[in-house]
Amino acid sequence: MTLFQSILLGVIQGLTEFLPVSSSGHLALVQSFIKDFKQPGLLFDVSLHVGTIFAVVIYFRKRIIEIFKNLKLLGLVLASTAVTGVIGVAFKETFENMFSDIRLIGAAFVVTGIILLLAERVKEGSKTEKEMSLPNALFVGLIQGVAIIPGISRSGSTIAGGLFAKLDRKFATEFSFLLSVPAVLGAAVLESRHLTKSDMIGVNPVVYLAGIIAAAIVGFLCIKLLVNLIQKKKLYYFSIYLFLLGTTVLIFL
Repeated sequence: MTLFQSILLGVIQGLTEFLPVSSSGHLALVQSFIKDFKQPGLLFDVSLHVGTIFAVVIYFRKRIIEIFKNLKLLGLVLASTAVTGVIGVAFKETFENMFSDIRLIGAAFVVTGIILLLAERVKEGSKTEKEMSLPNALFVGLIQGVAIIPGISRSGSTIAGGLFAKLDRKFATEFSFLLSVPAVLGAAVLESRHLTKSDMIGVNPVVYLAGIIAAAIVGFLCIKLLVNLIQKKKLYYFSIYLFLLGTTVLIFL
């Protein structure tokens, strides 16, 4: 993998991690066009996700600090993360194999589009962390676990899950971003545990770092855009894009 390819993939990760279009699906799709693209397991993909986590931490730094002062919200985040973690560990190999199935990714794009359309039709809720219940948190965590499937947007599906659970739109968006931090860090730890020295042969730290920085910068710029679009109820824009992309992948790839 060249430096240019790493930065390109980092930009794609940054653009698609917070927009509800599935960054993992887009990465797998673009990587399929890069000749002889290789990575140990999903190490590079997870590294790019860590880059976008830096963006979340910087953007929501005040809110993250508040979490540790709000035991209920901290408990809700941990409960959601626990459900996601169980799913991720139990089906790790299955999920990894899906990244090479382009047709499945195309179908998952369409499924994400449907989820977003349904979310926009849900009657608006008003729950914030004060009213959010443990079952609500477990439900969102379950959806986040399913969203490990490439092509199913993590941000889109968890925001939709929050809206289905009658959360306030702003809080549903915020909760989705907060959940991404422990979920991605957990995935990074899980992925690195299974790597051996032989797996790391040929891995260029500079190339990886360039992708991470690109993902962090572009991701930070996209967070505010998504927050504004969610508040304006414009998720259907992304549904149209996903339907077109998914259909194209299914027909031509």
